[in-house]
Amino acid sequence: MSLPDFKLVRPLSLNEATAQLALTTGSIRIIAGGTDLIPSMRQKLFEPEYVLDLRGVSELRGIRPHANGAVEIGALTTLGAIEKSQYLRQHFSVLTEAAATVASPVLRNMGTIGGNICLDTRCLWYNQSLTWRKGCGFCIKKDGNLCHVAPGGTKCWAAFSGDTPPALLCLNAEIEIASSNGARRISLRDFYTGDGENYRQLLPNELVTRVFLPAELADYRGVYRKLRVRGSIDYPLAGVAVAIKRSNGHVEDARIAMTAVNPAPMLVPHAGDMLIGNAVDNALAEAAGDAAARTAKPLTTSALTPEYRREMIRVFTKRAVLAAAGN
Repeated sequence: MSLPDFKLVRPLSLNEATAQLALTTGSIRIIAGGTDLIPSMRQKLFEPEYVLDLRGVSELRGIRPHANGAVEIGALTTLGAIEKSQYLRQHFSVLTEAAATVASPVLRNMGTIGGNICLDTRCLWYNQSLTWRKGCGFCIKKDGNLCHVAPGGTKCWAAFSGDTPPALLCLNAEIEIASSNGARRISLRDFYTGDGENYRQLLPNELVTRVFLPAELADYRGVYRKLRVRGSIDYPLAGVAVAIKRSNGHVEDARIAMTAVNPAPMLVPHAGDMLIGNAVDNALAEAAGDAAARTAKPLTTSALTPEYRREMIRVFTKRAVLAAAGN
């Protein structure tokens, strides 16, 4: 499938990038690593007049530890760099574990943390060629008014399938969003809407520029578990991130988040709370898995059944909790 015609814009600074976004709002797409945008353009999901290539904006690249233990990560930092960072592996291990599972080494060397955070939602009917989508009458997310995932519904249920966002949610991450009007900083959990069509709180003239990890979440023991058909390349069909802080053999704090089974990555409500103050055993980990499975709402967005994916959320949560607790 060939790419549609477009004009490539290559800014060399953040100011140039935001100025270009302001000038071409509505007719421009941002490319960082291109691992998601380029295939989507070939499928004619996006046909922008302009493509804004951020690779020349060096200020948006790099991992910068602060003296107080917090960390700032530029949005253009590759997933490969995050995976290989000894500092992040030592202090924020759940993030490096999640980054290491994305696609393949070649794609991790191109894909960026900002791109993974902004990854488009997808489903079995949306993530297809134009000819395929035309044959099924299109959908709410693109060119139609029907949700094939939940027929009769008015909401798009396309699933969010990024691997690093659940890890970042476990770390209480914040992101910086910039435009020509300035910058704002929000919690990552407030970035996602839970609607597969308009899935993020990002205006057409804005871009994600930085990720911030707080010092108080450093040194939590982190684990990420992922279900996919193949051991490489594939998006998650279910993913679970767990971060636990232990003290004297008991859990002092715990966070559990999941991806690929809802239109947004999300923290599992109260699942971490049930671990606090306890020594983790098989029964407690199983209870956390039950809580995660109740929160997961996988529909027919992939070839695997929703029931199987929900059960794997249960299983992976239990395994991840036991591993993070050192059992």
